[in-house]
Amino acid sequence: MNVGALLANAAGKFPRRTALVAGSRRLSFAELERRCGQLAGALLAAGLEPGDRVALLSYNTDYLVESYFALVRVGLVATPVNFRLVGPEMAYILNHSGARALIHGPEFQDTLMEVADELEALELRVCPGGAEGARDYEEFLASGSYLPVAQVVGEDHPCQLMYTSGTTGRPKGAVITHRNVLWNLVNTIHGRQDAPGQRSIIVGPLYHTAALNNHLTIQIALGGTSILLEKFDPELMLRTIEKERATTISGSPAMYNLLLQYPGASRFDTSSIVKCTAGADKLPLETKRRLMEFFPGIEGVYDVYGCTEASPCITILAAADSLRKDGSVGLPLPFLDARVVDGEGNPLAPGQVGEIVCRGPNVMLGYHQDPEATARVLRRGWLHTGDLARVDEEGFFYVVDRIKDMIVSGGENIYPREIEEVLFSHPAIADAAVVGMPDPTWGESVRAFVVLRDGQHLDQEEVVAYCKKHLAGYKKPKRVDFVAAIPRNASGKALKRELRARPLD
Repeated sequence: MNVGALLANAAGKFPRRTALVAGSRRLSFAELERRCGQLAGALLAAGLEPGDRVALLSYNTDYLVESYFALVRVGLVATPVNFRLVGPEMAYILNHSGARALIHGPEFQDTLMEVADELEALELRVCPGGAEGARDYEEFLASGSYLPVAQVVGEDHPCQLMYTSGTTGRPKGAVITHRNVLWNLVNTIHGRQDAPGQRSIIVGPLYHTAALNNHLTIQIALGGTSILLEKFDPELMLRTIEKERATTISGSPAMYNLLLQYPGASRFDTSSIVKCTAGADKLPLETKRRLMEFFPGIEGVYDVYGCTEASPCITILAAADSLRKDGSVGLPLPFLDARVVDGEGNPLAPGQVGEIVCRGPNVMLGYHQDPEATARVLRRGWLHTGDLARVDEEGFFYVVDRIKDMIVSGGENIYPREIEEVLFSHPAIADAAVVGMPDPTWGESVRAFVVLRDGQHLDQEEVVAYCKKHLAGYKKPKRVDFVAAIPRNASGKALKRELRARPLD
């Protein structure tokens, strides 16, 4: 079986059910299946062959979903590109992946033209409405002959080339197989307790594994309705929930904070939402409680932990444990093995902090054209995530921080997440991030970046005093910077590399 069969199977069972809502456009499962088969025919007729990488550069649109399921049904490798990148960054991914074709939104035409001379392997561009050097999407699709799901495309074939978010350097291309996606699907449905026929708001960018492999693919597999939002806008999201009677919403803590802070949010009927999931970063307890008030139909929040290289899910905290296990990302999913280990790979006892490693059929093949990076993270059959965590006596995982983000001050390990949790609990603070900064005496000390809620006022001394009430003295910030916003990538993770680079004066 391959990932393309998920859509074909759903279309056979629910042909008239709405599969996709994108603005004013609605597609049934039968219509989506037919168009994907026809687009697949056009792509192969244009000279592409199974195994070729095809890049996708678009906001969350109907043609992006069509393109993805067209590619994977015939063995082409979907290579989503982060639409927030600038031209040279896009060119790097297109060249590194060796993409022979690109399907892109018209919004990116100017950016692509700026780097057109640098693109080494690109032979075909397709764009809705057409553009210089690109074929019109609808005309191109119409030129194809319908192709069914190719049975020769198996579970061990590459399905996706997913570039990491690049928060610590150049993005790396994780080779994700059809088997990886399918096992992640089984794990995630189990952990999120998903059911057929959900109506899901999909606002996370589909170039990210969480949005593509969890939020979208679950709905396709279970015959649910995917309601696409091109980008996050609080009022549009609330209006869409109310109009479409959405049942499921997924997002990052940063997105939920913005949604809860939106003036007039209480005007909208959110009672249809019965499932709320969060990922990408730690969800503070106060935010969980506010979400449970804002969405009265939810029992709690499903907290999801994973990484691109795991396709992406590793652990999920069930909604029923949301408040009981504050700070936890839940139990390892059933069809994988996960543990916390020391620097030698030995399992650690409950309460001890070490690195999360996992193994299972969801783990990537490796990094595209990067055997050294592959060898660093895939060791003795285990994926080394680079995340620090501890496990409690019941086996629940608690992510402490990224190994690279840990601050060492005077020989003491300081975990920024712990300080961020305290900052989030302050009623005047809307967002926060903590990094280390050079210190001539202690090696490193704590630097906090703080975003205040509208109309609130704090100074550095007040923030430090608040932290000192809740944390050991050596953990309190030595410097507090008040900023308008925390820079984050599209999945909601703070870009701490940018924060560390900010001048101290």
